[in-house]
Amino acid sequence: MSSHSPCLMFFFVFVLVFSFGYCLNEEGHYLQQVKLGFDDPDGFFSDWDDTVADYTPCHWTGVTCSEPGSGFVVAVDLSNANVAGPFPTVLCRLTGLKFISMYNNSINGTLPDELSTCQSLVHLDLAQNYLTGKLPESLCNLPELRYLDFAGNNFSGDIPASFGKFQKLEVISLVDNLIGGNIPAELGNISTLKQLNLSYNPFSAGNIPPEIGNLTNLEVLWLTDCNLIGPIPNSLGRLSKLMDLDLAINKLTGSVPSSVTELTNVVQIELYNNSLTGELPAVGWSKMTALRLIDISMNRFTGTVPEELCSLQLESLHLYENEFEGKLPEILSNSSNLYELRLFGNRFSGSLPKDLGKNSALVWLDVSNNLFSGNLPENLCKNGALEELLMIHNSFSGHIPVSFSKCWSLKRVRLGYNKLSGEVPVGFWGLPQVSLLELVENSFTGVIGNTIAGAGNLSTLNIANNKFSGELLNEIGLLDGLIEFSGGNNLFSGSLPDSILKLEQLTKLDLHNNGFSGGIPSGIDSLTKLNELNLANNKFSGNIPDKIGELSVLNYLDLSGNQLSGKIPVGLQNLRLNQLNLSSNLLTGDIPPVYAKKIYINSFLGNPGLCGDIEGLCDGKNVTKTVGYVWLLRAIFVLAGSIFIVGFGWFYFQYRKFKNSKQIDKSKWTLMSFHKLSFSEYEILGALDEDNVIGRGASGKVYKVVLSNGEAVAVKKLWGGSKKGEDEDLENGLGSGAVVDNGFEAEVETLGRIRHKNIVRLWCCCSTKTCKLLVYEYMPNGSLGDLLHSTKSGLLDWPIRYKIAVDAAEGLAYLHHDCVPAIVHRDVKSNNILLDGDFGARVADFGVAKVVNGDEKGGNSVSVIAGSCGYIAPEYAYTLRVNEKCDIYSFGVVILELVTGKRPVDPEYGEKDLVKWVCTTLDQKGLDAVFDPKLDSCFKEEICKVLNVGLLCTSPLPINRPSMRRVVKMLQEIGSVNPTKFASKDGKLTPYYYDDASDHGNVA
Repeated sequence: MSSHSPCLMFFFVFVLVFSFGYCLNEEGHYLQQVKLGFDDPDGFFSDWDDTVADYTPCHWTGVTCSEPGSGFVVAVDLSNANVAGPFPTVLCRLTGLKFISMYNNSINGTLPDELSTCQSLVHLDLAQNYLTGKLPESLCNLPELRYLDFAGNNFSGDIPASFGKFQKLEVISLVDNLIGGNIPAELGNISTLKQLNLSYNPFSAGNIPPEIGNLTNLEVLWLTDCNLIGPIPNSLGRLSKLMDLDLAINKLTGSVPSSVTELTNVVQIELYNNSLTGELPAVGWSKMTALRLIDISMNRFTGTVPEELCSLQLESLHLYENEFEGKLPEILSNSSNLYELRLFGNRFSGSLPKDLGKNSALVWLDVSNNLFSGNLPENLCKNGALEELLMIHNSFSGHIPVSFSKCWSLKRVRLGYNKLSGEVPVGFWGLPQVSLLELVENSFTGVIGNTIAGAGNLSTLNIANNKFSGELLNEIGLLDGLIEFSGGNNLFSGSLPDSILKLEQLTKLDLHNNGFSGGIPSGIDSLTKLNELNLANNKFSGNIPDKIGELSVLNYLDLSGNQLSGKIPVGLQNLRLNQLNLSSNLLTGDIPPVYAKKIYINSFLGNPGLCGDIEGLCDGKNVTKTVGYVWLLRAIFVLAGSIFIVGFGWFYFQYRKFKNSKQIDKSKWTLMSFHKLSFSEYEILGALDEDNVIGRGASGKVYKVVLSNGEAVAVKKLWGGSKKGEDEDLENGLGSGAVVDNGFEAEVETLGRIRHKNIVRLWCCCSTKTCKLLVYEYMPNGSLGDLLHSTKSGLLDWPIRYKIAVDAAEGLAYLHHDCVPAIVHRDVKSNNILLDGDFGARVADFGVAKVVNGDEKGGNSVSVIAGSCGYIAPEYAYTLRVNEKCDIYSFGVVILELVTGKRPVDPEYGEKDLVKWVCTTLDQKGLDAVFDPKLDSCFKEEICKVLNVGLLCTSPLPINRPSMRRVVKMLQEIGSVNPTKFASKDGKLTPYYYDDASDHGNVA
């Protein structure tokens, strides 16, 4: 017996294991069929196997049973599982299943009618997937269904009238699909409904069904951007339980019915961006004691604001861009909850309530572009929360209250274009959080306080057109983040302090029409980002510094009306100036040949000792003839000298090339590779000569190096550490971007660890203490920007442009959604999108990329703005908070470039950029005036759809911009045969974008 016991034991264990492995119950087998029907790249179903101890799937990830060990599955939750495949109808064989969630996956195909056999289903969430086709009419046959969410898919067709037969439905969300037709009146029959969310669908133009008023249990009505027309029906006043009413971004007309004031439980009302007219109901608002947020901006309302409305305990009040008039009721200041008040773009008059801000923690105040007068309320920042104070273009008078000096929370101040006077309180100059301080066009006096040294976040200082006096203090040089300084038309005197040369971020310096004297600082070349320099009509003397010709991005130079003497620096010829004015000085000698043209004559008038071959500039009968002989002799001398210099230079270059090739110290180079290499660093080093340069810019030079195996690579040789901060574009190969001290490390860190077909590949990097090289795959078609805005743009027909847009979007989506933690590029632009031989696109130049900490609400703070003019998201410029929405805005600008063929900034737009030009032109001239004439008109419908995606991405409100994953999805849909929500109607485009003249902030 004992000799056989081990064998019996083994047999018993084997039978036991075998029995467990093949005794999974029937519901478990159904779920395994679900698993087999999906692609599962992340292994979500890894524990969905048949080796279970209790015969049931109750312990599998995402599976819930009614009771432990019972085996009856009641819930299947695959939310955020990253699975792909069609909807598994086998789930409906689980007779007790009440809950299904497949939120945010890649569920595709159409939704089968068999779904209606899930007779016990209570909760169905298929939001944020790729489902297409029509909504099944049979869904109403689910007798227990209470929650239905299909938001963020691609369902099309009409909402079935049969949906009105739901027996217990409480929530229906079809937000952000491609649903057409009209909102069916039958929805008014779902008496149990609490939430009706149909926003962001391309419905046919139609009215709000009055039957919606029958939904007496409704708490949320969300019909944003549903192409609604006509008046707001009176019947909505019967929705006594309604808490959220959102009818924004439609074409509603007429006045607000008085029945709206019967919504006694409503907390938020959103009616912005419609065509509503008339006056607001004068009475009845006092019944709406729950109302906290109201946004009726961007309509055509008239009359005064009802006092009853202002007597409520409001938190946010948006009335901007209407035609309201009269005085703002004083009682508004009694609200203890008010944190946001935006009234800009109306005709309000009189003074602001004197106690405004006294009883509440006011955060945002914008009353710009009105007719307000009187003093600034001194309690606006009493509770220490005020961040934005925007009051431009009014008639405010008096002084800036001393209490503002302690408003440490302020970030943006715009008091320009008023009638304010007196001295600015000393402490007000040094508020530590302020990034924008605008006092332009008032009557302020006194000096700039030395406390300005404490304004560490100041990037824009505009105090022009006042009566400020005294000298500029050395403390101005401590504002190392200052980008623009406008102080023209004041009474300043004395010399410019040397400390001003420390403002390395400065792009604009405008001090014209003052009394400055002394010389222009000779070290002005340290202001490497300077784009505009205006020192006209002062008393500057001495020579124009030779170094001024080294300001490579300078395009506006006005030194007229001074006492400058000596010769004009020849180095000015190196600049690409749009405007040059050196008139009315004491300059002598010859005009540099580049400017010795008649079109520049006004730039040099009033300099008696100045002469050149410009007709009318010089006096005397023989001057022109004499000067001609002089120039002839000079030309001969220069020609002979040039021949000698070129010959000597060629000999020296060849000698140095030979010498360098023999003297490379291999031991000093450090190689870090990120892929398997078929070349060595020495093959790269031997080919870095000027003949192979294909681009140059702020970050360095780019070389094309052909390897011994016949393949080519692109090599970026970075400038030394002293040359940084410029933002010029490389002509080919690798794009460009703003350069920061750790640009090399950022590029290596980012590209070294990511892999994607639409991200440029970094092969390796080589470095010594004095030189850094980055070796990339070579892109033979250069950058999108160079090709699109050159004579070769004809190569980019619409199918190629569409492909480029999709490729670049997929690359950015990878950075935002698939990298952990996510990466924000921060300099997305056409010059940083490179094209291979087949015009496949790669996102390039990660020198300013930033890892985003998802725990940081609203984005990560940065100290310096990165990016390129015309591409920078509006909120980034003044909040210095970076997140994925900044990249999405920049990518939207790239889409507009692809559609229009125009640059992001251009003199033809005036003060606008491409985004505003497109929107203005669409409104005034229509689609045809926006499209690139090089594009074939047969693609007009598809181009129109892509244009609308671009407008979505460039929405001024970050919350309205889609994610990059959503952008990819939209673009891919446009390229398919299925109709999409972005189709034009009657040849007109209805974008989601709206342009606000001030600072709009919407409560979503």
